Amino acid sequence: MPKILNAKTVHDYNAYVGHADQHPLVSVIDYAALPPIRHSRTRFSVYALFLRDDCLEDLTYGCSKYDYREGTLICVSPGQIGGVEDNGEVFRIEGWALLFSPELLHGTPLAARMKEFTFFAYQVNEALHMTAEERATLIALMKQIQEELCRHPDVHQRTILVAYIELILRSCFEFLQKVFLGLMYPFSCVLWAIFWSFSLLFFVR
Repeated sequence: MPKILNAKTVHDYNAYVGHADQHPLVSVIDYAALPPIRHSRTRFSVYALFLRDDCLEDLTYGCSKYDYREGTLICVSPGQIGGVEDNGEVFRIEGWALLFSPELLHGTPLAARMKEFTFFAYQVNEALHMTAEERATLIALMKQIQEELCRHPDVHQRTILVAYIELILRSCFEFLQKVFLGLMYPFSCVLWAIFWSFSLLFFVR
């Protein structure tokens, strides 16, 4: 049976990619600063958003292939498995990642709202392909979290981190809605044209 990496904590994933821990429950990773690694299928016990700038044809998500290409946002939640089987080769990841533990959200309003962010579902294996502007927005927000993680922790830090994470999730939801509406627009135009055709026939008669 193929080996699966168990990312039970943020630290587990950090250790796999060679990223230093900055917080026990949150990690922001700029892959450009990391060495090459081997492929791995990973079982996640944390939430993760991967903004990938490389292209992997064999990326799986659950039991299915992921609709994946350069500039894709990949979202996983606890209990999900994704990645590429280890073939012994090393490769360099390009892009950014945000990982956070469900424990960070415990007792916050965001914890109860996580079910709203349907892009974490296994069934949504059609990835969110970002525009350059959307990508820049997410990276800017991840950098804000990165800066907060570099500060000395205080009683406000958890609130600030959760607020930034929610802003990122709501931005992703907005981007996904734009894609959905863009796909639906031609179909809506056809329906509207059919409706008016039948209306004109009715009124003419």
